[in-house]
Amino acid sequence: MSHESTFLDFSLLHASLPPLPGGEEEIAVTGLGMSTPQGGDVPSTWDALLAGTSGVRLLDEPWSAGLPVRLGAPAHENPGPLLDRVARRRMDRCQQLAVVAARQAWGDAGSPDVEPERLAVVFGTGLGGGGTLVEQYDRCQELGPDRVSPFTVTMLMPNGPAAAVSMDLGARGGAHAPTSACASGAEAIALAAALLRRGLADVVVAGGTEACLGRLSIAAFARMGALSRRHDDPLGASRPFDSGRDGFVMGEGAGALVLERASFARARGARISARLAGTGMTSDAHDMTSPSPDGQIRAIRHALRSAGLSPYDITHVNAHAPGTQVGDRVEAAAILEALGPHPLVTATKSLTGHLIGGAGAVEAIFTVLAVRDGVVPPTRNLDDQDTEVKLEIVTDQPRQARIGAAISNSFGFGGHNVVLVFTRPG
Repeated sequence: MSHESTFLDFSLLHASLPPLPGGEEEIAVTGLGMSTPQGGDVPSTWDALLAGTSGVRLLDEPWSAGLPVRLGAPAHENPGPLLDRVARRRMDRCQQLAVVAARQAWGDAGSPDVEPERLAVVFGTGLGGGGTLVEQYDRCQELGPDRVSPFTVTMLMPNGPAAAVSMDLGARGGAHAPTSACASGAEAIALAAALLRRGLADVVVAGGTEACLGRLSIAAFARMGALSRRHDDPLGASRPFDSGRDGFVMGEGAGALVLERASFARARGARISARLAGTGMTSDAHDMTSPSPDGQIRAIRHALRSAGLSPYDITHVNAHAPGTQVGDRVEAAAILEALGPHPLVTATKSLTGHLIGGAGAVEAIFTVLAVRDGVVPPTRNLDDQDTEVKLEIVTDQPRQARIGAAISNSFGFGGHNVVLVFTRPG
């Protein structure tokens, strides 16, 4: 393939795809991996989610002293011990989480035998190595510039997680790093689908990661008024769609999926958990922090058209639903307008907190598992549903359902909207 044709193909990556023609390749989900506030892998996190176990807690680390908000959802397992000493020194925590999740997904997929040039990585993050930036700035101020780590640049750069995963897996088909705030992980999956459909790779490891729990980030989000301050009830702090919601709880974690051309997956006898049937990406061009229902509605409709489905085909929605007053209402209105009132909706951030750049990937995995297992995880803390949220939201207990098609919504500051459609494998 010439450099010119490659450039032309990549110019189409952000376009909403038309319905797949009969001969175009389907995309199989063959591997899943994650590290979240509820567990260090997919089985433990999924079990905790279905049991309604929250990963939110009151922060007691020394750096949290004096902060106006001391609620958070740290990763359940420290990724450092899972990596060798050199890797720990050279990778920011968000990169470590990404590599751990990607290794799990790769193993879950059976470690596909694929040419390195046909294996790509797309891994997103919202803030990247922000923890490294703050830590090394403090070090520079206190100890002098000669004591700054020589790995600072590679640890803080937003493409670091994608680069680290590509090196760990030996992927030479491209390492791409979308940075679209809280939609970063979902956008990575959508871009991976475009790579596969354009024939630029046979296998793509896609996901998102974030590890920005720290003094500066919490102070900054608190100043925006975006965070819950329910310190007297940490487990009840994250309450999407509830009339008493007062903001989100910041968390950390990573999720990774192995996506393959379906013919490649079938030829090697891979286990297929679900099919990525469609994607939709739009931008609001409206406001940095206030979402637009129009952009979300268009993203959902683009995703449905991409999948060749109607609104009535969607059984389940994993909502973005961070637990903010405006955001939850806008999304509820968009779902109602684009799909109607019939889908079973869940808001898993009520249990995981908001994983920022990792949220879209982790919630995409939850959507795949819902399709695979025929169960909708519950939304916690929905004691008094907002009267303007006219949706059927699953609460208290998981809901058994045959889910033929489900969508995962992810929206980010800056007006980024990404919708993914997953279906049962054919």
